[in-house]
Amino acid sequence: MYSHRFFNDSQAALSFMISQASRIESEVYEIQYPDIQYPGLIPVDTTGPEWIKSVTFFSLDKAGSADFINGGSNSMPLANTLRDKHEEQIYMAGLGYEYGTEELAQAQMAGVNLSSEKADAARRGSEEFVDDIALRGHTQTGMQGLINHSAITKVSAPNGASGTATWPTKTPDEIIKDVNSILAGIWIGSLTVEMADTLLLDLQSLVDISTRRIPDTSMTILDYIREKNVYTLQTGQPLTIRGVRGLETAGTGSTRRMVAYRRNPSVLKLHMPMPHKFLPVWQHGPMAFMVPGILRLGGLEIRRPGAARYMDGI
Repeated sequence: MYSHRFFNDSQAALSFMISQASRIESEVYEIQYPDIQYPGLIPVDTTGPEWIKSVTFFSLDKAGSADFINGGSNSMPLANTLRDKHEEQIYMAGLGYEYGTEELAQAQMAGVNLSSEKADAARRGSEEFVDDIALRGHTQTGMQGLINHSAITKVSAPNGASGTATWPTKTPDEIIKDVNSILAGIWIGSLTVEMADTLLLDLQSLVDISTRRIPDTSMTILDYIREKNVYTLQTGQPLTIRGVRGLETAGTGSTRRMVAYRRNPSVLKLHMPMPHKFLPVWQHGPMAFMVPGILRLGGLEIRRPGAARYMDGI
């Protein structure tokens, strides 16, 4: 008799959990997390199939310049492309949540809905996981991120009049020159094919230039950079400037790193064929009900390395 009653209670709990999970999932996926940065910094490709094992892509650099030639000449200036094939492995990760029989029974008795806090924590945790991989990579899987990718050219910040390269020791003019130098380096280095539209700084450097005024003006260094950077002057479009955690030690010798790149899927892309999703409720113990959550993603791919650059030591 007791076993029969316990079975009925368990079945009722399972039915209640299934109905609640559907409501919770809908509620949780409507939530936006403003401090999760990767969707605004990196194009994300969520096209399937969900269970694909890997993604093949090619990185491409272009070189070549026209020149005058003699009408009877046998020589001809030639353009060339440098193409490398890459294979990006897709990995599966997971983060779900669970409820116990006691919690379910008490919610049923009180006629109230289950809280979505556990599901929200799982969803939030998965977004933080992807954010960290997209920006900083993952050592165990060999994934590389936006701020530490080996395909991106690194240059060192030049010394200022003080004899050091770090921004706290530089004048506003020298800092502005560093920013335009990294932007112009991409543009000129690619024979004016590529232009960076996004600039990433460590948080302290961003705060510093947003509060330091240019002498004899009411403008901060950041105000001037927004107005007078190479990208904006050439295109008329605003330069996106963001602060990113981890850049304070991402440079060579654990120095501060500045990142400039063109934010376009033809340049860089994060593959996530299966964004985080909850699976059906599973009773994984006599008194416990789990809602598994899974996602599948690969590392950041850099398709056109010439459209990005690092400057270390700022």
